[in-house]
Amino acid sequence: MEAKIIRILDGDTVEILYGQLPIKLRLEHIDCPEKRGKQPFGNRAKIALSDLCFGQMVSVSSDGKFDRNGRLIGVIFNKDSLNVNKEMVRLGMAWHFKKYSDDMSYDRLEREARAAKVGLWSDPNPVAPWDYR
Repeated sequence: MEAKIIRILDGDTVEILYGQLPIKLRLEHIDCPEKRGKQPFGNRAKIALSDLCFGQMVSVSSDGKFDRNGRLIGVIFNKDSLNVNKEMVRLGMAWHFKKYSDDMSYDRLEREARAAKVGLWSDPNPVAPWDYR
């Protein structure tokens, strides 16, 4: 589906406008540092996501499933056809969320970001959001 990114809630959640309908969208395959509670890199992840897609018309790939918070789960492709979900991992702004994803391309990107110590991997002891919560 084609939609416009109208709000960035945090590093892995946006609000899209599909026609006239605003929909909260949770980025599939990834988990970002928490903004609430001031987890390190939480705000930077939100800014990185904003830089990648805010205000853009994007393509969203989704199988129509929703998470327990009622957010549609999907993958965003920005105006340059870049997979935003994967780019967040590549930039070191997100973990591969293995509990809900078996797409190993995200795992490879996370390992590369860790090895390069980019983004949150520059922290000597990064804490996964599911452990932080």
